[in-house]
Amino acid sequence: MITNDPSSLPHHPATEPEVLAEHHYPERAAAPIPPNPWVDVLKAFVTWVGSVVLLLVVPLILLVPYFVYLAMKGAATAESLLQNKTFILLSIVGVIPAHALTLLVAWILVTNWGRVSFWQTLGFSWPGSVTPWKGIASSFGVAALLLGLGVLVTSLLGGAKTDLDRLIESSFQARIATVFLAVLTAPLVEEVVYRGMLYPAFQRLLGMGWAIAIVSLLFAGVHVWQYRTNLGVIVVITILSITLTIIRALTNKLLPSFVIHLIFNGLQSLYLILQPFLEKPKTLDPAPALIQLWRTSRHLF
Repeated sequence: MITNDPSSLPHHPATEPEVLAEHHYPERAAAPIPPNPWVDVLKAFVTWVGSVVLLLVVPLILLVPYFVYLAMKGAATAESLLQNKTFILLSIVGVIPAHALTLLVAWILVTNWGRVSFWQTLGFSWPGSVTPWKGIASSFGVAALLLGLGVLVTSLLGGAKTDLDRLIESSFQARIATVFLAVLTAPLVEEVVYRGMLYPAFQRLLGMGWAIAIVSLLFAGVHVWQYRTNLGVIVVITILSITLTIIRALTNKLLPSFVIHLIFNGLQSLYLILQPFLEKPKTLDPAPALIQLWRTSRHLF
């Protein structure tokens, strides 16, 4: 029986009003909602602020028990604390849990509690046309060039010893702890925060140029107080920051910046380890220092 009742016509998805609307009026077709760049900036900024706060607070928390112990002995004056090797060592080793907590915060905000891949989201890989060996070799060349430029800049500008220099020279244990941080935690944490989160967030919001400028200044800025007595070192840190951020921008990957940063710190750390032996080869015995460092670090975990 032939009928004009629309409800009796065969049902077919292609004749649905929504489908027809998309076909005849493409402007009405539903489009995926683009990610809000302000949300990414907020997450990155929270991680950055959190990393700074953790670096300030966590070592202080770890120092409180030892400070109380010194106060009970009447040896907690400002002058004595600046000369206390264990106090200085604890302040350095305390950065390790601060870095670990920073990575945890970054993981939570990047992955939304594990819903996406952390490393894939950050772009922690080599560009498609670059093999790992070629990438490592190129990174070594860039790091060596940056280090050579740094030596030239610091020799020309000069400057007094920095706070970090005084910490390193306080004891061999402090030197080893600083090397550990410089190689095993600092490059990873700093690259995740600055080039992994801050750069892509600002790049999507403001464009490549502004993103490079902002991230480079933020990275150099947090180091200014630590190196305030040495203009040459501040200039070197700024050059390093700009270079790493530009490489992140050009490759659209985080791994090259991380490897360059790692090698740059590693070469300096190698010199820090060898320096005491080169200057005082007959008087330095590293074994007691390493034992003391292990004993101190063991009580923090």
